[in-house]
Amino acid sequence: MPEVLRAPLVVEFPFTRSLGPVQSAFLTGLRERTVLGVRTGDGRVLVPPVEYDPVTADEIRELAEVGSTGTVTTWAWNPAPRPNQPLETPFAWVLVRLDGADTALLHALDAPGPDTVHTGMRVRIRWADDRVGAITDIACFEPYESEPGPPAADHPGVFRSAVTGIVTPARLDYTYAPGRAQTDHLNALVDHRIVGERCPSCRQVYVPPRGACPTCGVATSEQVEVGPGGTVTTYCVVNIKARNLDIEVPYVYAHIALDGAGLALHGRIGGIAYDQVRMGLRVEPVWTSGSRHPDHYRPTGEPDADYDTYKELL
Repeated sequence: MPEVLRAPLVVEFPFTRSLGPVQSAFLTGLRERTVLGVRTGDGRVLVPPVEYDPVTADEIRELAEVGSTGTVTTWAWNPAPRPNQPLETPFAWVLVRLDGADTALLHALDAPGPDTVHTGMRVRIRWADDRVGAITDIACFEPYESEPGPPAADHPGVFRSAVTGIVTPARLDYTYAPGRAQTDHLNALVDHRIVGERCPSCRQVYVPPRGACPTCGVATSEQVEVGPGGTVTTYCVVNIKARNLDIEVPYVYAHIALDGAGLALHGRIGGIAYDQVRMGLRVEPVWTSGSRHPDHYRPTGEPDADYDTYKELL
């Protein structure tokens, strides 16, 4: 049996969002070394602030300033920080209820070791030197002996040049092991063959194979070569250019039912104008030199498939 493939995989993208009045005030406040919460109808102060009461679902907009000191409510030690975490040396993840707040804020605590951290310990914010209006304006928390401060005070939430949007990088690193069925599928692609597996019960052919039929719940092992031709079942026109993707917009991504397959897979359509792509279009894969997967699918020149031949695969 061939060795099951394994490969490192990184999913990374910038997450961009605009801010409403509450989140804008909160992040702008951090830039100004001020922590703002929001007051609910029953007088509780929530930090970080939210725009709707989690109990009543009422809209809430009344801002309240809380202290930069607080109390640890719970914690967990992080002995091996990952890249881009708040601190490069071992630290504690802590939930801190800031003075004047009724909820806790998650952040990092710079402490010498786990034996120095405990629930109930007093801490204070260590502000970042360069603040831009982000949660990272709080560099971390640090131990600080003090008494709890006064209750939260109302705050107008008015600052110079308010922060109205943020861009947050999202990244997930992991090792992907596709398993026996998909390993066979990937190895076949090297030879420009597309291989699926047939369910012994319902007889559907799944491409890519999953090792088990998702409908019947039984193992699959019978390999079936499908395609290479197929039929466009549904599609979408992409009008937004993706970062680091050298494809001019607009272009089309489609669900393609390969001949002999029991479900459609997705692929890019090329060799035809985007506004000429249609349901029923007959296509075939195009491999580029050294590529494991088809680069795109192009029209075969055959007559369009009849709707009844692929309606069950939409």
